[in-house]
Amino acid sequence: MHDVRTGRVTGTMNYAVIAYAYSDYGIERWAYQVDLFQTSATGDATGSSASGKGTCAGKCKVNGSKFPSQKMGQGKDAIGQFFFDTTIKARPKGDKGNGQGTASWHFTNPKWAAPTNDITLSTPVVRCDNALPGTSQIGCVMPYIPELVYSKRGEYPELAKHIEYAQNTKHLPGKHGTKNYLTRLTDKTKIKQNRGKACPSSRHRPAGKECDEYPFASTWQGASTGGGKFNWRMIPKEQNQGGGKALGNFYLYNRILEKDKFLVWIKN
Repeated sequence: MHDVRTGRVTGTMNYAVIAYAYSDYGIERWAYQVDLFQTSATGDATGSSASGKGTCAGKCKVNGSKFPSQKMGQGKDAIGQFFFDTTIKARPKGDKGNGQGTASWHFTNPKWAAPTNDITLSTPVVRCDNALPGTSQIGCVMPYIPELVYSKRGEYPELAKHIEYAQNTKHLPGKHGTKNYLTRLTDKTKIKQNRGKACPSSRHRPAGKECDEYPFASTWQGASTGGGKFNWRMIPKEQNQGGGKALGNFYLYNRILEKDKFLVWIKN
């Protein structure tokens, strides 16, 4: 804080901000919360209050903005909470768009002639869509590269061992810790072609087993669309089918669209 006539510092305040944004794969809204907590204050900065508002840019609108004036001090945080709705349409199928919410706040104090300038902090760019195969629901996701996890001690150990072999020995893409990503394929004809090349009906299936292919048929790195680099192995039928359902749920919960990137992490 400065005396505007003399430029003399009359007080200081240090504070930290915790910002938390979250979305849900099945709803067309995301939330944002900011928590301001004072770590120290001196002179004319003591007894200050914070208040603010939320705004949204892109394919979104503010559904709720709550950041009333709250006094700062020991054990007294100022909290703002905001909700943003996507403005993409439920129809036609395939619509998607990005939005970015921003929280802004300023400080006031009875000792001051005017409030501070606004300070802003934005969420990551959030993608919302109605383009996800298998559901008509609009949903929103934060930007990140998701990872599908299989464990060699989990429900699908033979499947996990196959993927580990394919990644480590055959050097096929999708391995955890790399940028050699898998990308989703949604064209049903191409998926069938991938599966047919890796696991043709002519390939003998021992009793109780099915042919498992890697990279997955539902990726652009599959046996046909990926240029012929793949691996197959016969594994128990229950593990092959269960692991496939887990993959489908992974696509759904992370709203993985056409050509979205992801990795596969094999744990012990």
